[in-house]
Amino acid sequence: MKKLTHKILAVLMAMVVFVSTISFTIDMHYCGNTLVDVALFKEAKTCGMDQQVSNPITCSIMAKKSCCTDKQLTFDGQDELQNSFDKITLEQQAFVAIFYYSYINLFEGLENNIIPFKEYPPPFLVKDIHVLNETFLI
Repeated sequence: MKKLTHKILAVLMAMVVFVSTISFTIDMHYCGNTLVDVALFKEAKTCGMDQQVSNPITCSIMAKKSCCTDKQLTFDGQDELQNSFDKITLEQQAFVAIFYYSYINLFEGLENNIIPFKEYPPPFLVKDIHVLNETFLI
């Protein structure tokens, strides 16, 4: 149960870091007061009522204000999590190196299970003293 809780908390913390650092833009196109299109990460499609002016004479006539508007909502994520290693002091570098070295050496001799009395045979049991004295551990 404890391992499952640790895994769930690790995933949740990773998701919090991911969500807090992501940046995205929502692009919206309104025609009058009506929302026509919403797009995430790209430009919203227009309603087709944009003024197409090819003649400069008609440009002054058609210089009316368009009823279409575009709005963008930009959500900037946190970028303070990117630490560079050139800001680490010499004492911090020494601490990391010593910690890494001592942590690796903790598990160095665990593969070899050394039994110091493996070469010596056990003594022969001549009499069972516990049975003779009738002393038993409960």
